[in-house]
Amino acid sequence: MTRILIADDHQIVRAGLKNLLAEYKEFMVAGEAGSGAETVKMVRASDWDLVLLDITMPDMNGVDTLQQIKRSKPDLPVLILSMHPEDQYAVNLLRAGANGYVCKECAPEQLIGAIRTVVAGRRYVSPALGDQLAGDLSGDTQKAMHTELSEREFQVFCKLAAGQAVSEIANELFLSVKTVSTYRSRILEKMGMKTNANLTYYAIKHGLIQ
Repeated sequence: MTRILIADDHQIVRAGLKNLLAEYKEFMVAGEAGSGAETVKMVRASDWDLVLLDITMPDMNGVDTLQQIKRSKPDLPVLILSMHPEDQYAVNLLRAGANGYVCKECAPEQLIGAIRTVVAGRRYVSPALGDQLAGDLSGDTQKAMHTELSEREFQVFCKLAAGQAVSEIANELFLSVKTVSTYRSRILEKMGMKTNANLTYYAIKHGLIQ
């Protein structure tokens, strides 16, 4: 039986997912977490077959939560279940180690299929995201600027866009202020921007922060 940890800050969402998964004998919701910190703590404390992770948590952004999970248990499958459209977050989160990405608006059958795919050791990519990635490879589509950032650059970008100071980011990521400043310069250059305010505007416009 597949032991699943549901991580979402909305109790009603967790209840709905639990009811859905209860219809399948192969799945068991063995735990629930309502914050990023609680998710990481539960991952470290027990054995799981899958983490179903919302990326919008009140205490920790999705990239940080995902990275801490993968740092503790690199082989633990993590399926992102998010309200954000795939073209906003999916590529960066897959690059950061997520095993799949599903929108909350998807049909139940798609979610179940994604869970089975990820638990089986494969990555789940929806047909729409598959088409987008194929278009990226062929050069047929215009990529969103943030998808060009590296894993660490995207992590720093999210924090800068949320209004965090370079010193605060350095402290959280255990990096020097100089290193974070270098990342900031690279991010601004890659995205053709000049200030943190530009990053914040872009992030809000693309639904990357609220």
